[in-house]
Amino acid sequence: MSSGHGCSQSMSRSSSTQAITCRAAVCWGAEELLRMEEIEVEAPRLSEVRLKMLFASVCHTDLLRWKGLPLAFFPIVLGHEGVGIVESIGEGVTKVKEGDLVIPTFIGECQECRNCLSGKTNICQNYPTHRHGLMPDQSSRMYVRGQRLFHIFTCSTWSEYTVVNVNYVTKIDPRVPLPHASLISCGFSTGFGATWKEAKIEKGSTVAVFGLGGVGLGVIVGARMRGASKIIGVDLNESKKEKGKVFGMTDFIKPGRSHQSISQEIKEMTRGVGVDYSFECTGVAPLINEALESTAAGRGVTISFGVGEKGIAPISLNALISGRTLKGSVFGGIKPQTDFPTIIEKCINKELQLDALVSHEVQLEDINQAFELLKQPDCLKVVIQVNRSLSC
Repeated sequence: MSSGHGCSQSMSRSSSTQAITCRAAVCWGAEELLRMEEIEVEAPRLSEVRLKMLFASVCHTDLLRWKGLPLAFFPIVLGHEGVGIVESIGEGVTKVKEGDLVIPTFIGECQECRNCLSGKTNICQNYPTHRHGLMPDQSSRMYVRGQRLFHIFTCSTWSEYTVVNVNYVTKIDPRVPLPHASLISCGFSTGFGATWKEAKIEKGSTVAVFGLGGVGLGVIVGARMRGASKIIGVDLNESKKEKGKVFGMTDFIKPGRSHQSISQEIKEMTRGVGVDYSFECTGVAPLINEALESTAAGRGVTISFGVGEKGIAPISLNALISGRTLKGSVFGGIKPQTDFPTIIEKCINKELQLDALVSHEVQLEDINQAFELLKQPDCLKVVIQVNRSLSC
């Protein structure tokens, strides 16, 4: 699989006024097999860009939307992790130009609203996450045989071409390996970013990570780089133990092996105190409280960013009033425009070795195979080559 950026020719500005016919993986109903369809992708409108997608990947959130959770919009083009080239630009676009390598994101950053200026959150008030399945102006840019297709957030990366509002696009250094760029567009960055943007882990800290998928392994990498002395991984999948160690995990717990709860096991590993920081990456409701209970009374901090099928989780008030903190997080606190350059630079400098995250690679037309691969115990991240030609 090629990992370079092969843009070698300029694009005709006339293309920005015409619809493009291309292939996309379309989901027609909850838990139905995706179908490769020939679709029309409209020209970009005001403040929009049309991207030629190069690589994408599969995130847990895509699987939830495929199941129709929490809201069902069909037919839909899924995929919100990916990297592509700007094929054409709409009116008023100045942040990027045709031929730029970019990452589409589900969260924006205006750098002007109260939230952006506060330094306390990455949830932009002007460019929030859109969950209604349409563009910010409540319309679609994708159609199949005249029927409107829904977008996932503002991305829809499982299509050869897609239209994105420019405020949800970040230009990146073309030296980064393209599959790596796709991985950092959501899952890995969520976990990695949370260690320094949300928790601000100090050297010598103890950490517990619930769920060792792409997000959880991102937490492990971030915790290791920030000098954590003990990193405890928790996962039902025994094969994640060795993979976790590769990324920096020091200890492993497989739930159910002991009569003790997970939080009790973690406290035993930390001389009865509990960890300084815990990260709940699964969205499994009962684990949020286990993560909270596993932290030290008076100072323990739990970061929760797992997306699950249930919207309510039981929490122990005793754990909270004992001085522990439970904090929710979107995208690990990462601000795309501000923070992506740092992560990209670490990839280019090989401070972040993301090749070990990629367990499988498929072509776009084999997207259903990706869903099956995710059921395998050795599967971490599936990278999808969307366009065989990586040039503009």
